[in-house]
Amino acid sequence: MRILIAEDSVLLRAGLERLLADAGHEVVASVASAEDLLRAVDEHRPDLALVDVRMPPTFTDEGIRAAVLLRSGPARATAPTGTESAHPLPVLVLSQYVEERYAAELIASNSSGLGYLLKDRVADVEEFLGAVAEVGAGGTVLDPEVVAQIVIRSQRSSELGTLTAREREALQLMAEGRSNSAIAARMHVTEGSVEKFISAVFGKLGLPAADSGNRRVLAVLKYLGATGRS
Repeated sequence: MRILIAEDSVLLRAGLERLLADAGHEVVASVASAEDLLRAVDEHRPDLALVDVRMPPTFTDEGIRAAVLLRSGPARATAPTGTESAHPLPVLVLSQYVEERYAAELIASNSSGLGYLLKDRVADVEEFLGAVAEVGAGGTVLDPEVVAQIVIRSQRSSELGTLTAREREALQLMAEGRSNSAIAARMHVTEGSVEKFISAVFGKLGLPAADSGNRRVLAVLKYLGATGRS
């Protein structure tokens, strides 16, 4: 893939460049600010952007706000040929921090081709490269801690307040992308019980249940994103 890196740490940026190049990817640009990120995307039309959350000048949320802008529509994610892509630019956020508001907004808008990983929780190189490939191919890769913090933020919602403790637990595990069997094992209940929890969650949140795991995650996180902005 043709990848653009936006990371203010010189050493980490250089390390990512080497790691991605060794894996066969082409790093088309490597920048240190959100402003340069937006310019570089327009210039190089990468296949994927790897973005830090906190960047100059204030080191608060510049990077993730730029990511939200990049994901707001397909116009900035045009292919090198000049033809517009049908999907937003794939973005993998790699940070030490969870910025709940913008993370929820990113996920709620469209979870296809989106990742959010915490630097300290990436276990090994292969895991990271696998996440890059998954997001570049249009998949979704979310650190469970990112999901957990969005859920905690969203529990202030009156609708979420109607969920039982077990339903909230099932919602968080479902948002992490776990299957019904995995949720059952984690909660120490039967799969039938998990199906009842999930049915109750969708009913109370006004969300239609779907068979696909990815669609379930998207539906749940769309709601979380809406409540995160309120």
